[in-house]
Amino acid sequence: MAIKINLYQDWLDTVKHVFHGAGAPLPSTLSDKGIGVAYYNQTSSSEEEAEQRRQVNEQRITELQQTLLDNMTEIIIPDIRNKTGYTGDAFHFRWVYAQGEHIIEENSQYRIPLGPSPEA
Repeated sequence: MAIKINLYQDWLDTVKHVFHGAGAPLPSTLSDKGIGVAYYNQTSSSEEEAEQRRQVNEQRITELQQTLLDNMTEIIIPDIRNKTGYTGDAFHFRWVYAQGEHIIEENSQYRIPLGPSPEA
């Protein structure tokens, strides 16, 4: 079985895409931390607040990924197979924002809605 998952990187890629689409692309040399701070600077009263919000978000997404991995064989994969009929052994999970946060498994089209983000 092959599992590909990096939810925080998916979030960072989305942020870069949003800035690019808004006509303000982020420098390609900006660190992951810098990308997160740039995002939260848009709605924070200070750089310190932006950094704190970035840290909370990174921890939230990292914990979410760990929860998925911890429950992959017992709960997630059986649910994917039951709900979608997918029989393959390759799984690619991604964080996406489309009218709310979701985690999708690309091969089976399985979707886990996360509801509104506390930091959205």
